[in-house]
Amino acid sequence: MLALPFRVLMGALNAPMSAVQRRFGIGGMGAVFLAPNMLIFGVFVLIPVAINLAYSLTGGTAIFFEGRYFVGLDQYKTLLTCGDYTVPATCLQDAFWQSLHNTALFVVLQVTLLVLASLATALVLNREMRARGFWRGVFFFPVLLSPVVVGLIWKWILQRDGLLNALLLDLGFERTLWLAERNWAMFWAIFVSVWAHLGFYALILLAGLQAIPRDLYEAAMMDGTGRMRTFRRITLPLLWPNLLVVIILALIKAVQIFDEAFVLTGGGPGTSTMFITQYIYETGFAHVLRNLGLASAASILMGIVLVALTALQLLASNRRARKEAA
Repeated sequence: MLALPFRVLMGALNAPMSAVQRRFGIGGMGAVFLAPNMLIFGVFVLIPVAINLAYSLTGGTAIFFEGRYFVGLDQYKTLLTCGDYTVPATCLQDAFWQSLHNTALFVVLQVTLLVLASLATALVLNREMRARGFWRGVFFFPVLLSPVVVGLIWKWILQRDGLLNALLLDLGFERTLWLAERNWAMFWAIFVSVWAHLGFYALILLAGLQAIPRDLYEAAMMDGTGRMRTFRRITLPLLWPNLLVVIILALIKAVQIFDEAFVLTGGGPGTSTMFITQYIYETGFAHVLRNLGLASAASILMGIVLVALTALQLLASNRRARKEAA
């Protein structure tokens, strides 16, 4: 009785699926099953990218193309015109270059700390310990939270009369304006981002660690190999595919940082924590005189940088794989 609905459904699908198979053949069935996904991908990814590219070639404040005019590459020239690229104040769009500098600093520090922290966490959680499942859940829990919720929680902790300052005052220290000082604001933006995403990347590395055969560690132990040498010679090489995935995903996510930082600091103080995605958002939507063309050009440039970084990572990985195979 329980299997009857399933049999009826499969029987109803048998005739149309057989007809599709006769039409496209067994080899073409893969394309048939992929077609709905590709349709969704085209509607929600490829078409918006094409529209975004078209916006970057136009000017004006109108939303629809009929109210916009063609400007060619002028939007890109506006973004890239600088007297000294290391000094945002000398650029025509100084806010863009300031956000670019902030993003570069954030990416370098956040990705480095996140990868190291995730690796250390995965190594610890891979050991035999009491309540290991509980601790794995504790580290993964922040991943389940919305980025906006994460930003609000930490803003409540770090604000002038927040939990952290209350604790410091009880211990006899002075109140610190964590989110109103440039260096502290960037520090906490990085810290909160690492805290929020640590569990996800640690889980990927933990899966890689558990896939390493235990026989290799037992053989190394019998040979008297030290822990650091075992880590360098066994763990790290075999974990490299997972580590590469973590680096690429963390890099892409860091360049796209917006939610937590925007809720936490709003880009301040001043523009010290304004990142490239916030610049795109404010230029295209938040300003009274919105400039969709300039925002689209900035997003296209960001996309090119992401593709280039990912390609470099994959190229480095392939070269390493070829060297190891040789």
